[in-house]
Amino acid sequence: MPISFLTAEQERRHGRYVGEPSADQLARCFHLDDADRALIATRRWDHMRLGFAVQLGTVRFLGTFLDDPTDVPAGVVADLARQLGIAGSGDLTRYRQGRIRWQHAAEIRVHYGYRALSDPTAGFRLVRWLYALCWTGSDRPGALFDRATAWLIAHKVLLPGATVLERLIARVRARAAQRLWRILARDLDAGQRARLESLLPSGEDGRRSAFDRLRDGPVLQSPAELGRAVKRLDEVHALADGLPPTDRVPPGRVAALARQAGAARAQAVARMPEERRAATLLAYVRTLEATAQDDVLDLFDAVVTRLSADAEVAGERARLRTLRDLDAAALRLGQACAVLLDENTPDAAVRAAAFEVVTPDALRAAMTRVTELARPDAGSPYVAELRERARRLQFLPALLRSVHFGAVPAARAMLEAVEHLRALAESRPAGKPPLAWVPKGWRNEVVRAEGDVDMTAYRLCLLLRMRAALRRRDLHAEPSLRYADPRKGLLEGAAWEAARPAVCRSLGFSVSATEELDRLGARLDAAWRGAAEMLPAGTAMRLRGGEDPGLVLAALDKLDEPPSLVALRAAVAARMPRVDLPEILLEIHTRTGFLDVFTHASEAGPRVAGLATSLSAVLLAEACNTGFEPLVRGDVPALRRARLSWVRHNYLRADTLTDANARLVATQAAVPLARAWGGGDVASADGLRFVVPVRTVHAGPNPRYFGQGRGVTWYNLASDQYTGLNGVVVPGTLRDSLVLLAVVLEQDTALQPTEIMTDTGAYADGMFGIFHLLGYRFSPRIADAGGARFWRVDRHADYGPLDAVAAHRINLRLIEQHWDDLLRLAGSLKLGVVQAAGLVRTLQVKDRPTPLARALAELGRIVKTLHLLDYACDEGFRRRILGQLNRHERRHRLARTVFHGRQGELRQRYREGQEDQLGALGLVVNVVVLWNTIYMDAALAQLRAEGVAVYDADVARLSPLGFAHINMLGRYAFTLPDIVARGELRPLRDPALHDDG
Repeated sequence: MPISFLTAEQERRHGRYVGEPSADQLARCFHLDDADRALIATRRWDHMRLGFAVQLGTVRFLGTFLDDPTDVPAGVVADLARQLGIAGSGDLTRYRQGRIRWQHAAEIRVHYGYRALSDPTAGFRLVRWLYALCWTGSDRPGALFDRATAWLIAHKVLLPGATVLERLIARVRARAAQRLWRILARDLDAGQRARLESLLPSGEDGRRSAFDRLRDGPVLQSPAELGRAVKRLDEVHALADGLPPTDRVPPGRVAALARQAGAARAQAVARMPEERRAATLLAYVRTLEATAQDDVLDLFDAVVTRLSADAEVAGERARLRTLRDLDAAALRLGQACAVLLDENTPDAAVRAAAFEVVTPDALRAAMTRVTELARPDAGSPYVAELRERARRLQFLPALLRSVHFGAVPAARAMLEAVEHLRALAESRPAGKPPLAWVPKGWRNEVVRAEGDVDMTAYRLCLLLRMRAALRRRDLHAEPSLRYADPRKGLLEGAAWEAARPAVCRSLGFSVSATEELDRLGARLDAAWRGAAEMLPAGTAMRLRGGEDPGLVLAALDKLDEPPSLVALRAAVAARMPRVDLPEILLEIHTRTGFLDVFTHASEAGPRVAGLATSLSAVLLAEACNTGFEPLVRGDVPALRRARLSWVRHNYLRADTLTDANARLVATQAAVPLARAWGGGDVASADGLRFVVPVRTVHAGPNPRYFGQGRGVTWYNLASDQYTGLNGVVVPGTLRDSLVLLAVVLEQDTALQPTEIMTDTGAYADGMFGIFHLLGYRFSPRIADAGGARFWRVDRHADYGPLDAVAAHRINLRLIEQHWDDLLRLAGSLKLGVVQAAGLVRTLQVKDRPTPLARALAELGRIVKTLHLLDYACDEGFRRRILGQLNRHERRHRLARTVFHGRQGELRQRYREGQEDQLGALGLVVNVVVLWNTIYMDAALAQLRAEGVAVYDADVARLSPLGFAHINMLGRYAFTLPDIVARGELRPLRDPALHDDG
């Protein structure tokens, strides 16, 4: 465990003021109540009273007494002087020079109950609290330091020196780590230890060790690659067989240990102490078992999808090729039939007359051709083409044997079919094949006329049904990270009974379904009546009659840009300094310290010179998609290729990117200009597509976006302050609604948006329901919103001209029956005990939805209708949604500009690499946004100082997404001007001077 982990910024800020406290902080820590005033009033002189008050506010705010009690911001002194009725800001110089300040500090300490950390009770409570954090979570030491400081202040324990607290945290973390290693390693017997140790030595002829080799997942989407992935899974199963479980330690600790192993080489693991090495290998193998099984199922989905798509295309082509011959044969038969049906032809002469029109040979040929092409007993061309491809299913027996499947009750019959095929593959007695799971459309293909089962069709049908069931998680796998049963963590039984009151209070819902539905029904009724009253005005919408009644929404006119806005935008742009992208990263680091949160994968925290420069270069290489080549400088140690590769391997990962991004988002939220754009309570979600030209399992086809190749979608969340909050990478163009909830719930920044805006792709009835239950307002832009289905609660209500539009009625009884389950679902998501991404798949209403999914959709239809009526009646609401989505699209345009290397194609093979690179892209875009915001704020201040009229309405329409003044191309230098290195702003440009650049 690292003993020295504090950054220079943390050491500088510890127990010191950093700028002026906010108004909220002044009110919370520096407000003097009657008791404070009475104590202060016993002092004789103004400077004594003011000094005492300053020390009292300081210890409340900082948790310590300053060596120089006057080293406080002027705003603090002015606020306290105002409360005490002291003119000016008082004379604290005399107070600093006297000895009475030490007596005042001792008096405050006794009177208000402050203790030193050396107090046994205080020290024990802090250590116990820190130990619980270290054991249950994976917070890095720097974050623990900040949390410990907040705990000390809250519990009136005087801050110790920074190094004292640093060493204490290091000792507690070391104890927690040693306990973790001991628990994981103690149940391993000698044989199991030897089995794990066998992973580390290099193979014959110096080949890679099994430890390094097993880390590499599949990259091709082919049946042969699926077979190799199954063999890899078998090898991991053999390693994990009989090993002790890891469920006695928190899952986050196991995942962190496995992540450290995944970032290390076999030689580094081999050098660990014995107990730590055994624990690390156990965590690595147990986690690898889950990820290897996920890789097999990902590849299974891709292979079966490709198999089905190829068969469908081939079937269509085969059918089209035969249509001309079928038409010709049918025409010949038609000619003969016409003679047969001709009433003027005597019955005895029909045969001769038909042969005059069509010769016997031609008639026989036509009959044969029609029989061949119509193929009444051969099934559809799609199934026939699938049969032609059945030889590709050689992977199936091994897959069914190796993957550990489970099923919900609705899919038990399918699981029995899986077990049947598994028994056949293992030459065990299997009995008759189960048929209850076979859908009607496949029944004639699977069961022959004689009553026996066509096993080829049986296997083909099972593959397709398994793919659909795995996507819904009706079939799931254990162990697994992505295909585990999402229902497994739902609150139930005594846990739900205990949590229900708190969940209902936090979400603002009643336990009574009737009460909530009455409230929603009244809102919906009022919305319908309000819309009916607005309809005659005809400004925002009009009624569409006919067989399909609906609403026609008025198109939104483009907002005019007043001359003052055009002039302001040009004036601000003219003052923005010209700068290289590397300088922006380093400058924002000097202001935020966001690079300090990047820690070594082992958390050893090595202190190397120029780490911030190396991190900036690595982030730039990832975000610009250029690789290291334009950044390498052999004469600069921090920019040598070996250093950059080491930093990329050990520092860039999901958790460090998330923490760095959170710091940028918090800094942006504190800039006054950002608050003029929005309060952070609105966010939008949208996807950015990238072609992936390399062979990989983690990419999908979509000709509209990727042409003939495959790609991924970076689905991300952006705030109304232009900052990116979170993002996930999905293969191809997965439906947005399947990942939207996870993107929203798993974002971890200071902003907590309550209204989520999306495009049509994320719209689903169930999404309205789940967002409503979780306390969010879901506000998608719906294509043809006026033609969507509108719903009502009261069947007898008269909504005038809109009565025909409100044609569908909500099934309130279904919602009432499942209200407690809906609350349990929302509570489980709110408390984070289930994964949102997997759970959403189980709530889809297509293909045999569960009763809970149908109840959620019914609830969502009420909320959706409320949204649609607002959307139709309120042009301002529509314009607000459009404005936020346009902000998001412009942010994507900036991201495209940054990601300019290698033709803008993503060349990462594995999911983790894709997520890390696009996470770095989002981080760098946020850096650019923050830098632009800071300098735009300074430019506005300069304009106001020059007497230029700056209107708030114009400021709200400015954007920090411009990049004409930023150089993103060429070879890069990582240096800062001295003025910026000192923490000051670089000078703004003079718009009056000619600028060729």
